[in-house]
Amino acid sequence: MTPSTPAAAQTRLPHAHLVQFDITWEDAPANHEQVRMMLDKADVHTGDFVLLPEMFDSGFSFNVERTNDKSGRTLTFLLELADDLGVTVQAGRTVAPCHRCAAKNVMTAVAPGQRLLAEYAKQHLFSPGGENQHFEAGDDIATYTWDATGLRVMPAVCYDLRFPELFGRGLKAGAQVIALGACWLSVRAAHWRALLIARAIENQAYVIAVNRVGQDPVKSDGTPGANYLGGSLVISPTGQILAEAADTPCVISAPIDADALHAWRSKFPAWQERISAMR
Repeated sequence: MTPSTPAAAQTRLPHAHLVQFDITWEDAPANHEQVRMMLDKADVHTGDFVLLPEMFDSGFSFNVERTNDKSGRTLTFLLELADDLGVTVQAGRTVAPCHRCAAKNVMTAVAPGQRLLAEYAKQHLFSPGGENQHFEAGDDIATYTWDATGLRVMPAVCYDLRFPELFGRGLKAGAQVIALGACWLSVRAAHWRALLIARAIENQAYVIAVNRVGQDPVKSDGTPGANYLGGSLVISPTGQILAEAADTPCVISAPIDADALHAWRSKFPAWQERISAMR
């Protein structure tokens, strides 16, 4: 007789998979291949969610002529990845629709069936690093549904994290998951972790945040390139750490329980009062 399996063990929750890696500078094909290889070794199931860093196909480069996904090569890669794995994918890329258009730092979300779910342009450009001199800021939030959970996801990018009012707008629009991709510098590692936990607690939302590791190339004047900390995180709506990466390439994964989110928001409806205060 085959031993019985508890019902709870038979039901697998959808998982979020965060691909934290050392981005190859301005080399989209190399980065696409690296993502595929890392996900091949991860326990990814149909219906799961895959999150890639900001500008995952190029690194945090301002060389828009080279990094702009004008051919759609990276978008095609993301659509194929979603179809091949049967998952929702969100990833960062550089987009400039025409040669006269300003470039935007975007998060693109896709799903199986060649579906483009959302495209969010980073609203808060990293002015201390000069990003605002090369990119145009977005002017609206975006949300989309992660089919396997029924939860509404709000994309965000790196420096956006420092601006809680942005996430308040997302909450008002129905966001239940914040999915953020970043190239966050090691020098401010403590800020990264503290702000992510704060965003989860104040919005009573899951926070899924992936950061890259490694270092940018040496600059033309001989100074070292920027260094990145990793430290990717999955945080529950109560602020509990569900998964956390160190500073090396890896895929971290965590289950996302929609029922737990609804139960917490019902028991402690501070999120509703936050929305009311924004009116």
